[in-house]
Amino acid sequence: MLTLLKGGKIVDPTRKLSSVSGDLFMRDGWIVEGPNPGERIDEEIDITGRIVMAGAIDMHTHIGGGKVNIARNMLPEDHRFDPVHRAGLCRSGCGHAAPSTLTTGYRYAAMGYTAGFEPAMLPVNARQAHLEMGDTPIIDKGAYVMLGSDDFLLRLMREGASQERINDYVGFTIASSQALGLKVVNPGGISDFKFNRRALDLDEAHSHYNVTARQIVYTLARALHELKVPHPLHIHASNLGVPGNFQTTLDTITGAEGFPIHLTHIQFHSYGTEGDRKFSSEAAKIAEAINNNPHVSADVGQIMFGQTVTCSGDSMTQHRNAGFGSPKKSVIMDIECDAGCGVVPFKYKDKNFVNALQWAVGLEIFLRVEDPWRIFLTTDHPNGAPFTSYPHLIRLLMDKTFRNDALSRINPDAAAMSTLDSIDREYTLDEIAIMTRSAPAKILGLKDCGHLGPGARADVVVYKEDSDPEKMFTAPEYVFKNGTMVAKNGDIVAVTWGDVHVVKPQFDRSIEKPLGEYFDRHLTQKLGNFKISDDEIRDITNGGGLRVHACERDGRTV
Repeated sequence: MLTLLKGGKIVDPTRKLSSVSGDLFMRDGWIVEGPNPGERIDEEIDITGRIVMAGAIDMHTHIGGGKVNIARNMLPEDHRFDPVHRAGLCRSGCGHAAPSTLTTGYRYAAMGYTAGFEPAMLPVNARQAHLEMGDTPIIDKGAYVMLGSDDFLLRLMREGASQERINDYVGFTIASSQALGLKVVNPGGISDFKFNRRALDLDEAHSHYNVTARQIVYTLARALHELKVPHPLHIHASNLGVPGNFQTTLDTITGAEGFPIHLTHIQFHSYGTEGDRKFSSEAAKIAEAINNNPHVSADVGQIMFGQTVTCSGDSMTQHRNAGFGSPKKSVIMDIECDAGCGVVPFKYKDKNFVNALQWAVGLEIFLRVEDPWRIFLTTDHPNGAPFTSYPHLIRLLMDKTFRNDALSRINPDAAAMSTLDSIDREYTLDEIAIMTRSAPAKILGLKDCGHLGPGARADVVVYKEDSDPEKMFTAPEYVFKNGTMVAKNGDIVAVTWGDVHVVKPQFDRSIEKPLGEYFDRHLTQKLGNFKISDDEIRDITNGGGLRVHACERDGRTV
């Protein structure tokens, strides 16, 4: 079937197109140059004057895995007060901070997102994470698997294993868990928490393995580079949320020694100790460091005011934060003595000094990082806010007057400590398209996503241009997933099932012999059951596919 979208204004930074009038052709799920000789157009939609972009990509959103299900189960009030009665095409679901799998897919698609990536999949829990993501309709999925506090890696490092042997273990873990990348959370800290440690800085040695977080970061960043995995090491740095942690963040950047790294939810890692309350913004220093280090990228993890729930593999941090929960409940748990997670409900308040300054810190980073190809729009859903707040966040970035009005309403002491009102920058439509489409596709190695050129997947969003960006980005006029119209003016009109994105790095399979012995002695499942096959992934996608992306770097050198 050949569909013509006629007369739109194409915004495609990957191909350097900025509101260029033109036609877009889609055939059998792909974007094509135009009709073949003698081919007729089956459907024509006039979108004259409309803005056309590729489907948006959320490169860091917690949508699958044990911690998300815990959040769903422990917050019945989140579902009770968010009634969504679905009929017809959509199955019932609800949840504001921790929506059901079904609701997650519907809401993302209605907002113009066609892919979302789970950033913290435990290797031993990967099958459950994929099952949950497989139950999420319409959008494509993928995940970054977690290493860095696992016993096998820490043993290898303590025993002085070669980088090549560690690379084999990393490659095995990514391939066996069907992941797209690798994440480290509080390097070594989740493990040391089990030894009664309550904080672990970058250069403090683990109390049992005598390995530092700096060594873990360097080793894993190097492993991914040498394995040619497109997405660099996804780092949840040490000391999340701690005043003064900006220095740890700066040290983490230098600790990678030039290997590509991605710093996630950077807002939570950009705090100083100035002022009477010993809590201040160091967004300017963090942004400067990102600007000066082309091997570094970051997503912001912007907080937005209101009720949410924090879900993290950083059990050390979540244990520390449990007392601040709202409502007062939490789950802090261990998984196979290899990792952990913590779930703590939280309500961010605009009149609270700390929350208000956190809000300002995130916006300062967005506006001070100069290259939109290396800064990404996230709220660390649901940790900073639910993903449904993205249109509001986009308006804050694009409209200085609106932003300053919001600044005037927050805690006045926090506002006084922020430099936000002095920043004149307003994001352009092209920059929004970069940070939500082109750049995520590039950094994840998704060559057929994030752009509208021939050979790309027909993930297309059509917007009515509006002076209010929040209104524009909340409910696109049309959303196409693989060429099928799935949403119209914010309503779901068709339910499809997206693909799973993975990479399969090459490694020496002799690593499976010591791993098999390790599993037999220490874990509750056999190595053979740990590995997830391609057929399993295909079986759980409800008709979606498995898309394997090449392991090749984008040219960045060390």
